[in-house]
Amino acid sequence: MFPKWFDKWNADNPTNIFGPAILVGAIGSAVFVAALVVTWGNPAQTASLQTGPRGTGMSVPEFNVARLAPDPSIEEYYTEAPYVPEGGEELAKDIYENVQVLGDLTDDNFNRLMLAMTQWVSPDEGCAYCHGDVDVSEYGADDLYTKVVARRMIQMTQTINDDWYGHVNAVAEVGVNCYTCHRGENVPSDIWFRISPVNENVAGWSANQNRATSQSQSTSLPSDALEKYLEDAEVIAVHSLVSREAGVPGFDGVAAIQNTERTYSLMNYFSNSLGVNCVFCHNSRAFYDGAQNTPQWSTASLGIAMVQSLNADYLVPLQDVYPPERLGPIYADAPKAACKTCHKGYQRPLQGLNMIADWPELAAPGAPVYE
Repeated sequence: MFPKWFDKWNADNPTNIFGPAILVGAIGSAVFVAALVVTWGNPAQTASLQTGPRGTGMSVPEFNVARLAPDPSIEEYYTEAPYVPEGGEELAKDIYENVQVLGDLTDDNFNRLMLAMTQWVSPDEGCAYCHGDVDVSEYGADDLYTKVVARRMIQMTQTINDDWYGHVNAVAEVGVNCYTCHRGENVPSDIWFRISPVNENVAGWSANQNRATSQSQSTSLPSDALEKYLEDAEVIAVHSLVSREAGVPGFDGVAAIQNTERTYSLMNYFSNSLGVNCVFCHNSRAFYDGAQNTPQWSTASLGIAMVQSLNADYLVPLQDVYPPERLGPIYADAPKAACKTCHKGYQRPLQGLNMIADWPELAAPGAPVYE
């Protein structure tokens, strides 16, 4: 095809064509990636939340792909506007038998809330989940534990919205309802049971450490932080900054190293529950100085007190109501709540969706206020 002299010259003077080809390919790929970044956005782009004065270790960077990702549970949320009473309507307590809560609702609003509860808690089973497969005339019976528990959970929800207003509405008035925890499941995800000691057959005292459990966030930190602090309500504390503390650690009001590590375990749980890190509430250069904490610390502290109260007053007392399969696998204790039960990895449950706007019946005990 080519003259002999041309073929001979090429044979005597070989040229490496792969290097330039690779270079051209690399440049082309870089241009293509740059075009994608410009048109679709940089997936590694971050935004920073400044939680305190600049230069004090109180800036929280977060990837936009995570920060702007919608909570998928929001799409499944069922809501319906209330029927504003005109006055003179019959109330649920006068129509139905054994209405111990929500009796001050009109018939329309009572049934509207019952329908919503089935969507929030038992969308597959429907009304039968609490009332059984019986005629509507028999719905007043308390034969199923699920109905007894549901009644108590309604009261708990009203208490959260009424008594713990400062926590659930710290940023905006959003409140909570059944869906905040249940998300269409009979039993909410991220409940917890007592699990410590994890292994009684190990010689020596483990301080409940070095057991990679879900409650220690798969770390070697103590696995009993939730039960010690959110059920037993022990003081959350770290060891003293003094090198020679008067008194015996673990006694005399002096926090031991184990208390510190248990506190770290709890803080680690908080971070994972809200999808934040330590400086969301604390100044990283002065964890010990409460005066340098952020306003979020106060909201979190109120949340701790709220969870302790809910576990003590509502959840733990239901232990004898539940069947064996609903109790803890080790100590047969009642399921309990903690931060992640509501937050599920977000700073605000359901990213701040107003859960009480259409449901004033759950805002407080007694007759609802419709606006």
